[in-house]
Amino acid sequence: MFEIRPAVATDIPRLMALDHSSLSDYVWQLDLRREPGQVFAGFREVRLPRAVEVAYPRSPFSLADEWTRRDLTLIAADPKMLVGYLCAKEEKNSALAWVTDLVVDAGWRRKGAASTLLTAAQAWASERSVRRVILEMQSKNQNGIRLAQKFGYEFCGYNDHYYATQDVALLFAKAIK
Repeated sequence: MFEIRPAVATDIPRLMALDHSSLSDYVWQLDLRREPGQVFAGFREVRLPRAVEVAYPRSPFSLADEWTRRDLTLIAADPKMLVGYLCAKEEKNSALAWVTDLVVDAGWRRKGAASTLLTAAQAWASERSVRRVILEMQSKNQNGIRLAQKFGYEFCGYNDHYYATQDVALLFAKAIK
């Protein structure tokens, strides 16, 4: 089991050192068709010929400056080390919480850290009367997409060329009761 707690300044160097990359066998491919007066956008999951390494879309070093600007920065720790983190911001006017970062070190994936972090973030959102939580992720982030689907998040949109890497951001949302 993981301890989930708010991040403190001394955690940041260790969080930046986590392995932020991932491997993926799939990509959500955007099919965009424009006709006069209409735009059609569709996504389909495509299996890649081989697993690709997916670089994290933000510099881990930007965490040093940005974590204090987030409304929530949680860390997951086992008794000996930090294994992951989640950052979110609240948009009070629209009663949304936007999860911008969810990172688990490679050696700790598929052991429940991301699920525990997301559960804690949803509880935080519920306490603040947030109506919807939105997760953003790259279209090649197969593990993130599967986690969103496992938690009942539904695809709700995308933003082309969203990241500095020019990757598409997929958006998944869930109503919080």
